[in-house]
Amino acid sequence: MDSADTHTQGEQPETPFHDTDHYLSIPRVGGLTLSPDGKRLVTTVSTLNGKGTEFATALWEIDPAGHKPARRITRSSKGEAGAVFAANGDLYFTSARPDPDSPDADPVNALWLMPADGGEARVVHSRPGGISSVMAAKDADATFVNAEVLAGSADEDSDSDRRKARKDNKVSAILHSGYPVRYWDADLGPAEPRIFAVEHGEVEEPGKPSTVDAPLPLKLRNLTPGVGGSLREAKTVVSPDGKTIYTSMTKALARADSREVLAAVDVATGNVKVLLDHEGMSYFPGPVSPDNRTLVVESESDTTPTQAPQVKLHLLTVGGETTDLEPLAHQWDRWATALAWLPDGSAILAKADDDGASPLFRISVADGGVTRVTQDASAYSDVVVSPDGTAAYALRSSYEFPPEAVRIDLATGEVTRLQAPAERPNCKGHLERVETTAEDGARVPAYLALPEGASADNPAPLLLWIHGGPLGSWNAWTWRWNPWLLVAKGYAVLLPDPALSTGYGQDFIQRGWGEWGKKPFTDLMAITDAVVERADIDETRTAAMGGSFGGYMANWVAGQTDRFSAIVTHASLWALDQFGPTTDAAQYWLKEMTEEMAMANSPHLNVGNIKTPMLVIHGDKDYRVPIGEGLRLWYELLSSSQLPADDNGQSPHRFLYFPDENHWVLQPQHAKIWYGVVEHFLAKQVLGKDVSLPEELGL
Repeated sequence: MDSADTHTQGEQPETPFHDTDHYLSIPRVGGLTLSPDGKRLVTTVSTLNGKGTEFATALWEIDPAGHKPARRITRSSKGEAGAVFAANGDLYFTSARPDPDSPDADPVNALWLMPADGGEARVVHSRPGGISSVMAAKDADATFVNAEVLAGSADEDSDSDRRKARKDNKVSAILHSGYPVRYWDADLGPAEPRIFAVEHGEVEEPGKPSTVDAPLPLKLRNLTPGVGGSLREAKTVVSPDGKTIYTSMTKALARADSREVLAAVDVATGNVKVLLDHEGMSYFPGPVSPDNRTLVVESESDTTPTQAPQVKLHLLTVGGETTDLEPLAHQWDRWATALAWLPDGSAILAKADDDGASPLFRISVADGGVTRVTQDASAYSDVVVSPDGTAAYALRSSYEFPPEAVRIDLATGEVTRLQAPAERPNCKGHLERVETTAEDGARVPAYLALPEGASADNPAPLLLWIHGGPLGSWNAWTWRWNPWLLVAKGYAVLLPDPALSTGYGQDFIQRGWGEWGKKPFTDLMAITDAVVERADIDETRTAAMGGSFGGYMANWVAGQTDRFSAIVTHASLWALDQFGPTTDAAQYWLKEMTEEMAMANSPHLNVGNIKTPMLVIHGDKDYRVPIGEGLRLWYELLSSSQLPADDNGQSPHRFLYFPDENHWVLQPQHAKIWYGVVEHFLAKQVLGKDVSLPEELGL
């Protein structure tokens, strides 16, 4: 048998993508925070532990000037995350590593502080329910945390007692009185998120001798005690002066529906005031202006079966009586996310999907004019601005490299890669931008990742990868669906943006709305037709693959055509009548399609047409696309497709099932299994080769 990895024990592979163990060992960078003086830039780096079973995170410091090497500033088996600089330069983060001062305490995610002038990090507050995240005001001594409390708790002491009672009595039951009850992979309740102000407490034993560095104890003041579960998945920002917190809040509506309203939390009093609450619209806070007077607001309209959502930016003057929104760049046909204000308040930096990239843009506050700042075909995120406003720092990625920290000259748009915690991994092959024209005249763009050596004399087999969402785009590095692992095996990988994709304007989204099986499908077939005409592509050896909506589309493709030699469908929608009421967010899904539309677009009705071998992949903890979709698909493939189980119960279809994974496969060894099984299945069905399965499957 051919081995799933192409090198022998102890031999270095050509690239990390030629061996999944090496691939999983690539350090992963995420998040940026900049010190108030602009001299320290901190990021989080995830690396594989020694056993290869989980990722551990650590904080690293990167030189904003680009002169000094990156250096690791924390180290523990539990890892650290969520770093935020306070106005005085102290660095806060969260970690579940043991507290040296309380070694016998049960480890929980606590609030840690690393002093601005150096020294060991220390726990500054811990609570039985843990700390979810930390926030700090830019210009004031004001720190806040997000943390969960049991709904019936009156204060922190009662919350601790209730948690202990549930734990000691091994109670996991949850009594719900509203919707939703699950989210992605998490059961909601009985704990609910709250926003707390971090304040100085009282010394337990005044006058007791201690060292001069003994810190004052901290306490948490609950700013949102009566908000119920409305802060779950909320977007929250702090004003620079630390006096106000702006947050989205989920408002429960009739018939288990909901939408997001915008609220302001007064830090001094804890008063929560709803600022924006309009039928058919959800609101989310963007950054607050340097003078604390203006808030960027992001709005999203409710969907209907005939109308896609519209995402817009606005400006809201805060602190006064009016709540009138001022449109910001509404002439710009992109869905933008506001990231930061320039220090002089003249403009806002934003990102938006745009033709296979997600560049950084400058939006003028005065007239809403939009200027593209970065010119490369990359995706930018985690943007922070230097104190003098001349530069921004961000994480940048593309399909040619994973996220890395960069400095952006805001006057010229020049981008400089900063010294990183790890070298860029080498990808063997190259990336091209390709496109075709759909039946209705629309442009259908894509990326094509080609293996080294693909030519007319050596055409590469083709894998059509269909992105999820469906409101998204192939425009940034992905660890979960990484084309270079299969490019290393000799495949060409096609990454199209069909109808419903973002980055091409509202009309491009609208043309596929409510008709998943029409324009998105014909767009995918059109770009596939165009690419297989190339001499360096082997049109006789092709497969289609996708996850989530991409898995839905893979299922739809299987029922519409037998042009592909294999189909891989991950976390996929199969029976839309079943999916709609059982997904974790049925209130959104049931607005998108009528029952008649759902049936017209449901792949399960075409199972009798399926004659292509399919690999079904699903995790039992997937609440977005519940496991029932995968179970029903698997049974109906074996019982009703044109490749049913024979008299011995055998079929070319396969089902890779993960009992403890969710919508994504997150555990490193399970990711290795995922890629190994996919390679085995594709090799057999597309290449006619026998590649061994991962030994860990026990087969």
